[in-house]
Amino acid sequence: MNDIIENGEQNCAGWIAKFLAARGIDRIFGLQGGHIQPIWDHAARLGIRIIDVRDEGAAVHMAHAHAELTGTLGVVMVTAGPGVTNTVTAVANASLARVPLLLLGGCPPRPQVNMGPLQDIPHADILKPVTRTSRTARVAEQVLRELDEAVARAMGDLGEPGPVYIEIPTDVLRVEVPPALVLDEWLQAKPRRELAPDPVTVGQAVEALWSAKRPLVVTGRGARGAGAELMRLLDASGAVYLDTQESRGLVPQDHPAVVGAMRAAAMSQADLVVLVGRKLDYQLGYGSPAVFPNARFVRIADTAGELIDNRRGQPELLASPRLALSAIAEAAGNRTPAVDRAWTEGLRRKHVERTGSAKQSPATGSDGKIHPARIFEAIAQAADPDYIAIADGGDILSFARIGLSAGTYMDSGSFGCLGVGVPFAVAASLAFPDRQVISVNGDGSFGFNAMEVDTAVRHGAKAVFIVSNNAAWNIERYDQEVNYGGRVVGTTLRHSDYAAMGRALGAYGERVENAEDLPAALRRALDNAPAVLDVVTSQTVASSDGNKGLGFVPDYQPLTAWDDAEKKRREQPSHPAGERTR
Repeated sequence: MNDIIENGEQNCAGWIAKFLAARGIDRIFGLQGGHIQPIWDHAARLGIRIIDVRDEGAAVHMAHAHAELTGTLGVVMVTAGPGVTNTVTAVANASLARVPLLLLGGCPPRPQVNMGPLQDIPHADILKPVTRTSRTARVAEQVLRELDEAVARAMGDLGEPGPVYIEIPTDVLRVEVPPALVLDEWLQAKPRRELAPDPVTVGQAVEALWSAKRPLVVTGRGARGAGAELMRLLDASGAVYLDTQESRGLVPQDHPAVVGAMRAAAMSQADLVVLVGRKLDYQLGYGSPAVFPNARFVRIADTAGELIDNRRGQPELLASPRLALSAIAEAAGNRTPAVDRAWTEGLRRKHVERTGSAKQSPATGSDGKIHPARIFEAIAQAADPDYIAIADGGDILSFARIGLSAGTYMDSGSFGCLGVGVPFAVAASLAFPDRQVISVNGDGSFGFNAMEVDTAVRHGAKAVFIVSNNAAWNIERYDQEVNYGGRVVGTTLRHSDYAAMGRALGAYGERVENAEDLPAALRRALDNAPAVLDVVTSQTVASSDGNKGLGFVPDYQPLTAWDDAEKKRREQPSHPAGERTR
């Protein structure tokens, strides 16, 4: 057996490691186990860095962040049974975020199938609903072909990008595969495919955008990498611009099209909305006429899934956003847009007033503990201009969306997946060791993956983990207090000493109980990272999401104002048969 282990460079596991190295994979996130040890060993022997974690779900979150921040494939390796099932929530999060990710799992040897072997469960069936493909590869000489196809699916060659799952029985990993059976094309990295836009549809988009009085551009995941083309289109068309959490940083905040502080007015008043690589999910009110009462849509995306949900575009461009935006601006030439400059300039002026003249938040809430907005004011004072911002939580996320102005930003995403803050920050710091990484976490969400502070220490990820310690799942506690007769049940925590926990795990740890101490404490944390900054914050300061009813979960829309508008729309008389609705 030792000879097989030591000399198995041409066995299936060895070829898998070579496949990953050939695709430029320089790190794998995972947690070791006997079922995957053959691949683990060969990857390490090839110099692929193994980022070993404390929980498999955290490994997927790390690979997710690595993929998003670097524009490459994230790779995860986990053992059989609980090793695979522990990843399900994180894989679902990556699926909704449409992140290219390869999850390699272990499964029992073929001779033991259906005999009750260790850690045997139908992994592929469990992961099928949240992956682009989920398969067991049982033929050693076909494993690289299967991996090549799986990676293509992860990168979006057959539709939306997203996670894929491949498992290989441990005995198959030990099977020798002669080089003659390994095709070079399986090992070669493939270039990203780009879809050119249809010229006729480009012309229709120009006509729609240049004829609009109140045009609004909204971006999402698909617009990443198209920042220059996007700004050219905004400059030429005169449209106003809103990003979403998927596309923060594409357009600088000082660009004259940015009106983020006037989001509600821009959405309700626009007569045309150009969606670039963004689904019309709950964060955009599903595109409902109750939220966009005056708008038609132009939709641009490189996958059909980002074109056809909820509201159809007039027109729809199935094309790489970078190419489509460039083609639209080029086709418009020197045409003068019909945009209402008074409207766009008015929105921008009010946006600047709201963001530029913001007064310092109160030092405390009514309970005497630190106002959570003070965390973000301290970050604005202490952080480098190019820092990477991560936000994780429910209530604190509402403050973070306004307070974190970093050009590189990630948060809990459209899945609302708590627990991403620590692993996202670890991966970000490892990918960009020369940049500051600041992760702001609610105390509830911090608890999901707090042990990964140990991973940060062991692997030298110099991130700062700020904990907004208000001793509650506060958006839910607020909902109970306001909407359920004040019956607060199961939503309170303790002001636990998370700084002491950080120190116990080998990180720098400091607890802050006075707002005026925050900036200096954050500077010390940045200088001594990895660090846990435990900030005792107020329960009594209601977030904007809490005030808008996000915790209440209204019937038709996520926010009560939108829900009220939706109900009012549904009370209106139906349109006559055949009449076009907008």
